[in-house]
Amino acid sequence: QVQLVESGGGSVQAGGSLRLSCAASGYTYSSFNCMGWFRQAPGKEREGVARIYTGSGNTWYTDSVKGRFTISQDNAKNMVYLQMNSLKPEDTAMYYCAAARSGIDCRSFKFGYWGQGTQVTVSS
Repeated sequence: QVQLVESGGGSVQAGGSLRLSCAASGYTYSSFNCMGWFRQAPGKEREGVARIYTGSGNTWYTDSVKGRFTISQDNAKNMVYLQMNSLKPEDTAMYYCAAARSGIDCRSFKFGYWGQGTQVTVSS
């Protein structure tokens, strides 16, 4: 059974940094075509924040986090990370780790596996 467990959320002031971690288990990490981070703020739709292909390491970021967030992975440890710098109050949300097994699902952001989420709160 696939499990994704996030950690690293918390409360910080604007301009601060946090590093989110996601531990994947129950399936060979390389069997996931890509891993991603999503977020959902109260009253808003869930949005994709960053994506990384497990094989190539190619990354994608939503425009609002480019230059501030970095997604990375440690394939040997079955881990994916999201380094968040220069945090803004509008980054406040529940952050979710997700995985997809096919290239089509990755490209269309149809991730089939999800963690429980970790809360990030940024105060001004």
